[in-house]
Amino acid sequence: MELIAGDIGGTKSWLVWVDADAGGAQPPRYEKRYASADFDSGAALLERFIAEANQPVRPDAAILALPGPLDARRVALTNLDWTLDAAELGAALGIPRVRFVNDFQAAAAGVATLGAADSVALNAGAPQADGVRAITGAGTGLGLAFMTPEAGGWRTHATEGGHVDFAPAGAAQARLLDFLRARHGHVSWERALSGSALDDLYRFCRIERGQPLPETAVDGAALAARAASGDDPAAEAAVSLFVDLYGAWVGNVALLYQPFGGLYIAGGIAAHWADHLGSPRFMAAALDKGRMRGVVERTPIHLITCARLGVQGAVELARTLPANEYLDSNTAVTRSGT
Repeated sequence: MELIAGDIGGTKSWLVWVDADAGGAQPPRYEKRYASADFDSGAALLERFIAEANQPVRPDAAILALPGPLDARRVALTNLDWTLDAAELGAALGIPRVRFVNDFQAAAAGVATLGAADSVALNAGAPQADGVRAITGAGTGLGLAFMTPEAGGWRTHATEGGHVDFAPAGAAQARLLDFLRARHGHVSWERALSGSALDDLYRFCRIERGQPLPETAVDGAALAARAASGDDPAAEAAVSLFVDLYGAWVGNVALLYQPFGGLYIAGGIAAHWADHLGSPRFMAAALDKGRMRGVVERTPIHLITCARLGVQGAVELARTLPANEYLDSNTAVTRSGT
């Protein structure tokens, strides 16, 4: 089967063309990353990819991992102004079978493809072979999925957990909640913990110090550079605040799912800020759960360093899912996990 698999993100989209019948050892026929904002639609992105791949055969199928709740093979992306319909996409591009999955379901499936060098342990522990697994991560947004064991592998379950209400820890984070509420109305965890939240965190920290606001938005790379320079205390404070929030969120995930099979942290920010997430500060925030501290202490927590996780997971799902199973977020298949 000639398969196009894609990990579509609010910032970057990663596409591969593989012979899905050849197994995981064979290299892709073609692979490329794109800036998502360079395209007006998912169809335009795939059309460019197919043209650049310049293969002598046509694709038989496509599977796209998408950031947003799926509904009847249709999805409006959360952090990108695209709406995709699987039937329309297949008809426009001449692809007989098009399937959509949640992006963190694909990331969850990708865990099974990782090698020993693809992650680092943040909280050591012996994973239970029959234990639940969970995966979360901050990129442009904040994703969350979980995995339950079944015969011969794992079943992945989508959630929109990154959009649950943000809960502050301490007086400073309570002021952050007020600041974010004034800007956005409803404040989810994604509003506080994601790439799109970093500019808000920096602005909040400047206000806390009585400093003027920056004239332009500050992204993650710029914030990290300002913090590393030692000349911008507000940037240093924003990075520390982000680490505290990330740790608290991961601790919450540990309590929600008790993932004694392993809790995995993915996403672009995790890979670029590995030193910060590997710091004692991160785990201190994760463990700060009062009487339930012991649950987090028992949870094996790993930081994934493999950048291809999502697209590898999409290929894995294409190979393993039954042909009539679409993993829409609000179907009976996954309703119990959302």
